Amino acid sequence: MANRVLHSLGSGLNQARTRVRTQGLAVFSSRGLAASNHRHGEDSWFKSLFVRKVDPRKDAHSNLIAKKETSNLYKIQFHNVKPECLGAYNKICEDVLPSIHADKHYPCELVGTWNTWYGEQDQAVHLWRYDGGYPALTEVMSKLRQNKEFMEYRNERGKMLLSRKNQLLLEFSFWNEPIPRKGPNIYELRSYQLRPGTMIEWGNYWARAIGYRQGNSEAVGGFFSQIGQLYMVHHLWAYKDLQSREDTRNAAWQQEGWDECVYYTVPLIQHMESRIMIPMKSSPLQ
Repeated sequence: MANRVLHSLGSGLNQARTRVRTQGLAVFSSRGLAASNHRHGEDSWFKSLFVRKVDPRKDAHSNLIAKKETSNLYKIQFHNVKPECLGAYNKICEDVLPSIHADKHYPCELVGTWNTWYGEQDQAVHLWRYDGGYPALTEVMSKLRQNKEFMEYRNERGKMLLSRKNQLLLEFSFWNEPIPRKGPNIYELRSYQLRPGTMIEWGNYWARAIGYRQGNSEAVGGFFSQIGQLYMVHHLWAYKDLQSREDTRNAAWQQEGWDECVYYTVPLIQHMESRIMIPMKSSPLQ
């Protein structure tokens, strides 16, 4: 009798152990599967930050976001001037650059010329437009080498500079064409270094967002680099003063959709810089 009871108890314990093991494995498996799915979801989300599905294209990105109506090419120049030479530098620029702008034999226009007020100090910024693209640029450069006044200006300018750089730009299709305007105004040049491969995405968002920033005619022009530092975007804005800049920018946040543009475009940026600039006397943008 006692043996039967012990045998029955032993069988029950074995069955209980079996059930515990089976249930434990089931729980472990379900948890492992859930954890695996969770990790897979995290991996997919993480990879999505870096891996983008790109539709096959048979055209350059610049052709998709640049203006089709014109063949304009832009050049932006950044000149870092010796502090003691800034006054003399501005004078020779005002003596020579407007004559090139006004000469019909040169297929180019001086869009604007400024001194940086806030940002990198003792800096001059010049923006040129070449009507006819690269052939116009080549023609202008060739003619300037034969221009004695310009070559003298260039030699004298070289003695006043610490460094200089330039970029060739195209204009975004959805921005205004920069045209002369009366002053007084201050100008803000906001420059963005984008992550490679994100220019189309940037353009898609800003094509909608620019509508939120045109109420006070503050949008002057938008450009992206073709030669020089690549994946660079420059937005040029005009304001009456620093307070109107503050008021205008704050008003944009009250418009539905502006916050979404900022939310989606900030992750595309590697570096950004803001310059507040004052027009030189010879600048068509005053």
